[in-house]
Amino acid sequence: MKKHIRKLSVALLLPITLAAAGPAVIPLWPEGVPGLRADAAPDKDTPTSSSVIHTPTMLFYPAPKKKATGTAIVVCPGGGYARLSMENEGRNVAQWLNSIGVSAFVLKYRLKEYGQPAPLRDVLRALRTVRSKAAEFGVNPDRVGVLGFSAGGHLASTATTLYAHPDGKTGAAIDEVSARPDFSVLVYPVISMRGIAHKGSRENLIGKTPSSKLVGLYSTDEQITKDTPPVFLVSGTDDKTVPVENSVRFYLALRKAGVPAEMHLYQNARHGFGMKPDMGPPSGWPVRCEEWMRHNGWLTISRSR
Repeated sequence: MKKHIRKLSVALLLPITLAAAGPAVIPLWPEGVPGLRADAAPDKDTPTSSSVIHTPTMLFYPAPKKKATGTAIVVCPGGGYARLSMENEGRNVAQWLNSIGVSAFVLKYRLKEYGQPAPLRDVLRALRTVRSKAAEFGVNPDRVGVLGFSAGGHLASTATTLYAHPDGKTGAAIDEVSARPDFSVLVYPVISMRGIAHKGSRENLIGKTPSSKLVGLYSTDEQITKDTPPVFLVSGTDDKTVPVENSVRFYLALRKAGVPAEMHLYQNARHGFGMKPDMGPPSGWPVRCEEWMRHNGWLTISRSR
């Protein structure tokens, strides 16, 4: 039996819709979106961003067959839990991952219209979906990572630390599948909900007057344990939007727990550089990340099992 997967009912097979001249669109909640608002309307999508999301999905970018390593990554674009940067921190990231043999699943998750725990549920359902359908996607269920930017980096960090939390489950049979990422990549991530928090991300996720319990739960540096998966961190020391201390706190907590981690801090890297090629040294972070992944064995060829 696969390490991460228990037997699931055939009824859980999720439909995949092939968009015209684009990636496959995978619904996260074919049984119905939990807590769907009564005023739900079509999501607001443009070629570069998405907002007011009521119908979470993933966009599937499979790695080219000749390059495919079997590794898959769920990509969480940023946008302060108010919108999603679907081009710079989504599609462009998927293209890079494909170029190194990694299949990408760009996540369109719920935002401020819902707040917590909807985004957590969406990212964990995404990981469970990829892992439970690994054979269909042509990936290895033991090589499923998560990557996020800014607020999407916060969401990826919640998947990294809260993968088994009850708030991330809805009672569906697929909850039996592990949602623990095998590794995580966090790029200029929001981490803490305390003094160094990004105000917009905090308010959009947990409200203007959150309880101390919620502040602690979603300060993901406080949720790290020895079972947290390996993490690669990237940030700029001059980031005026999300202070670099977010990444530093997360890294130090990983070190304290004995979790393998690598961090790259750039002197001049304004917030939101993503995959932009003209940013100087910060534009090289994907090369450093590829080296890290290769060193850890995630870019060797591995067939789905």
